[in-house]
Amino acid sequence: MKINRKFNTLTYDEYVHLIENHKKYTDFNTLGLFRAIMESTKLTEEQKIEIRTSATAVFFKSFEFLQLKDPVTYFELTTLGQNLTAADKEQRWTDIRITQQKILKDKRLQHRNFGTYSKHLCPYDTCPFNGLMVRQGSRLAERAMYFCSDQNSYAQQVKSERRKQERRTTKRIIAEHLDSE
Repeated sequence: MKINRKFNTLTYDEYVHLIENHKKYTDFNTLGLFRAIMESTKLTEEQKIEIRTSATAVFFKSFEFLQLKDPVTYFELTTLGQNLTAADKEQRWTDIRITQQKILKDKRLQHRNFGTYSKHLCPYDTCPFNGLMVRQGSRLAERAMYFCSDQNSYAQQVKSERRKQERRTTKRIIAEHLDSE
């Protein structure tokens, strides 16, 4: 069976029915469900919270992986109906970054091209690369996943070149000193 409708056009009762019978539908998409909860205009805030609660109970692993795949949607879902201060928002984003790092370590994933991090998301409508899949670290990659423990390879290269130059200078000074004696 197929849904054949956009998730954000569903009513509250249809969401409840869809979540309970999700295995019957071949085109069911958990990421689409979580995004549609935020985008839906037919639902009140209380209904969105109830649907979020029931969806996270059924799709717990998908909801946790949403932190890595689409952290903005995850943040919006977890803070739905809450009034947060700037410090609270910053703390939530810090927690999301820590959890992202933990998920990558637990799953032993070596790359960071997931969901929104793997596409060029440009604020300009005329950009020809908008929505294009990009390689991690390329110039087109607007957003990237960074952690405090990441090492800057450019800084390591500069340090290496500086030490190499210092060794050459030291050897030259020693050789000149030995020649003068």
